[in-house]
Amino acid sequence: MGLFDRLLALLSLDLGIDLGTANTLVAVQGKGVVISEPSVVAVKKGTKQVLMDGNAVGDQAKIMLGKNPGNIDVVRPLKDGVISDLEITEAMLSYFIRKACGRRKPFRPRLVIAVPSGLNEVEKGAVTNSAMNAGAREVFLISQPMAAAIGAGLPVADPIGSMIVDIGGGTTEVAVISLAGIVASESQRVAGDELNLSIIKYLKAQYSVVVGENTAELVKCSIGCAVPQAEDQRMMIRGRDLRTGMPRQIEVSANEVMEAMRPSVQQIVTSIRMVLERTQPELAADLIERGITMAGGTSQLRGLCDLVAQETGLPVRLANDPLTCVARGCAALLDNLDALKQILETGTER
Repeated sequence: MGLFDRLLALLSLDLGIDLGTANTLVAVQGKGVVISEPSVVAVKKGTKQVLMDGNAVGDQAKIMLGKNPGNIDVVRPLKDGVISDLEITEAMLSYFIRKACGRRKPFRPRLVIAVPSGLNEVEKGAVTNSAMNAGAREVFLISQPMAAAIGAGLPVADPIGSMIVDIGGGTTEVAVISLAGIVASESQRVAGDELNLSIIKYLKAQYSVVVGENTAELVKCSIGCAVPQAEDQRMMIRGRDLRTGMPRQIEVSANEVMEAMRPSVQQIVTSIRMVLERTQPELAADLIERGITMAGGTSQLRGLCDLVAQETGLPVRLANDPLTCVARGCAALLDNLDALKQILETGTER
């Protein structure tokens, strides 16, 4: 590293970003995760103008979701792990970069951004361009399963098989990793958001009650499960009656929520089985002992680890702090960028 590069390193922050469909997490080198907020932006209707002087992002925007008046749009600029609105994604990234850096550093930061493994070159280019326009000096991309594996403490550089399943809001990323490379993988655009949608559809069909995204997520996190539980928990929820148009309160059970989510959960399990079937025999043998590591917010669904273990016959463990695994993996890379560039894709430098 030259003198100028060392000076830049001292005068700027390096950030690791898990740019997720549901949540964006930002980690600062040496400090860990400093931001974890929803990937949501509130704009003036019909424009790209972010409200509150560019600060109606994340938590400030999420509280408006489903409650916004007609002159405000609350937007999720990523769908299934892919940027669906370039300008609003740039505004969102710019906000998170400002919030993470503050005013302490005069130079633009370097970013390591985790992206779904199934993105094509055009989609990767959109992420890089958005980050550069949002204020980055240099951008490196890493696949989400690799970042999750690093964040979970798996020995990704060793000549042994490690299996990671990262289930976020928009995508499920499944990968077997060895020698710092992905040997077999599957990227499925079925994850937490799809489970929420399943709950919304079920309540509409069974009870003629419409609920919003926030309510569906609350139900999933509170009583949702992937396998039957010893105690069938129940929960009161409020929505709008389709027949009368009036507010209505109903009670739903954990088993009902499980049945609503079953098709989507089964798609996730099928993706895991597909990757195992494509894994080389020697690496598959390693997995008998090492098992599967689950990461991502949706991996915390009750009973999901048990279901995966039943379906695969392998030991399954939940990573420590699964929600932050990808962001922590990105941050860990910042300490050894030069040594680990073989597993990164480099964006354009300014």
